This record gives sequence, structure tokens and C-alpha cells, in this order.
Amino acid sequence: MTSRERVMRALRFAHPDRAPRHLWTLPGIPLFRADELATLRARFPEDFAGPDVRYGRAERAHGVPNQVGVYTDEWGCTWTVLQPGIIGEVKGAPLDDWAALAHYRPPDEILDHADFSRVNASCAQSDKFILAGTTVRPFERMQFIRGPEKLYIDLAYGTAELFTLRDMVHEFFLRELKLWVQTDVDGISFMDDWGAQHHLLISPQMWREVFKPLYADYVNLIHSAGKFAFFHSDGHIAAIYPDLIEIGVDALNSQLFCMDIEALGKAYRGKITFWGEIDRQGLLPFGTPDAVKAGVRRVRRALDDGSGGVIAQCEWGNDVPMENVAAVFEAWLE
Repeated sequence: MTSRERVMRALRFAHPDRAPRHLWTLPGIPLFRADELATLRARFPEDFAGPDVRYGRAERAHGVPNQVGVYTDEWGCTWTVLQPGIIGEVKGAPLDDWAALAHYRPPDEILDHADFSRVNASCAQSDKFILAGTTVRPFERMQFIRGPEKLYIDLAYGTAELFTLRDMVHEFFLRELKLWVQTDVDGISFMDDWGAQHHLLISPQMWREVFKPLYADYVNLIHSAGKFAFFHSDGHIAAIYPDLIEIGVDALNSQLFCMDIEALGKAYRGKITFWGEIDRQGLLPFGTPDAVKAGVRRVRRALDDGSGGVIAQCEWGNDVPMENVAAVFEAWLE
């Protein structure tokens, strides 16, 4: 069974020979621990790969991401990084004042000048499941552009400019997805971090009114081309699990250990593929390999009945020992 077949079987609940493997790394791992990363990947080959693509040069971007200092991204949002290998936080929002909205525009040049010419060849040359990562993250991008505090106030008051910004961001992301659905990739991913530690960041009702229609558009577009839709969100998002299933998300990456894993399994096993993960707040950085394995076993008891619907994914943070990441994949092979 090839990696591509294995992942597709997992997504279709069609009895893969094992759970597909997918390792995420924070920037500090390839920057400072490349030898460990190569060792782990040689021992546990992944079933996912990315396509060969290059986005256009962003006119507003300058500085070096993930290094100590300040950099500006393609939307003109200014990030401050205090520790090498960390993404950092936005400290300069281009729409801090709504007066700037009239002249603000998305970074169309990164799509206008994107080079997708090698995507299909990279798909054909690999037997792995090719998952396209995108820049699609409407809620987070709106926070970066407006500033989180002001955006939450705008949501509370229903500020008209908020919806102008939402629609601008949404149209840009639809345009990006339309480029991807014309390629031979197997799946397309998008994201937004919606959860705090114990609940959603906004009310589920507001989420359904303001943001759910955007995600429905993304999934419908992805499915219209016969591709799988992958979605990631941090935090406690149990309240919107049924909505994500309703709109057709195929694979969902969420922080299972923030929620009731057993309840999630009872309610949604067989309805969506659980795309990881293992606790990166406690177990991975601070646990022993045996404790990590016990965590994986808990996930498997709740979610893995052998028919598919699970992906052996975890995120390797800068403070996580390699032995704990290895323990994740060892436990998935038990």
C-alpha cells in the first residue's frame, strides 16, 4: 500500500494497513535540530508531502521571519520575534485605524506571480499523499490586520468595516484556492485558531453567522475538484465540531487534549478523520516517553477502531525531546 493509498483509505474509513504518519515541526526544529529531524524521518517515514510551488514576491514583506527582531509579512502586518525559531506576534496592525481601509488592499501580487508550473510534476513523481498548504486563515488574518483587541470589539458591535475586511480577505483566499483546485494535489488545507483553553473565542452563534459561510465556500470549492479538505484549529473547539462535519471537512486537526477525547470519539468517530494530535502543552514537552505512549493509547481507544478515520500526527515544538516524538509514532504501531 502506497502512502497516498494509505491516507485516502484513512479518509474514506476503508481500512488502511496502519494510521498514516504526519509530522509537523516548528521553525526551530529544522533551523537548530536538523540532524535529529533527519534521524526521526528516516526511522518513521511520513505519508504526506507538499507540492513544489512558489508564491510571488510580496511587495510589503521585509525582514527575516522566525529570527529575533521585527519583520513585516505580505499583508503589511508587523511581527515581533523575541526567541529564534518562534513565529512571534503581530505588534503592528495596518488597519489599527479604520480610516486606512479605503486604501488597503490584499497582496494580489503573490498570486499574480505565483509559479504553479512544477506542482503537477511533483505530484506525479511521489507516491505520498500531496497536501497543499495555503495561506487561508480568515479569522487570524483579520486579527493580524486589525489587531486582536480591536477586532473582538468590532465583532461585538457589528462594525460595518469589519464585514468589508472579511469579504476582502475571503475573496483573496477564494482566489488562492481556485489556483490550487486546478492542480493534481490530493488535498488542500486551511486553518484558523478558534479555541481558548476551555471554550470558543467567540460565541458559537456568532461563529456560525460570520465565519461558517466562509468555510463552507472553501470546502465546496475543494470538493468540486474532487480533493480532500483539511482544516486545523487550536484550542477547545468542541462546540463547532458538528458544524465542520456538516460543511464537509474531511480531516480536522485540533487539540484533542483540551477537550473530552472520549466524548469526541463517541459523537464523531466515523464522521470525520481525526488528523492528530498528541498533547503539545503537557505530554510532549514535559512527559516521559512512556507517558507519551499512554497518551497515544488513550487517543486510539477513543478514536481508532481500525477502519480508518485517524492520522498519526503530532507537532514537534522547540522544547520537545526527540525521544517523545519517536514515542508517538512507536505507540501508533503497537
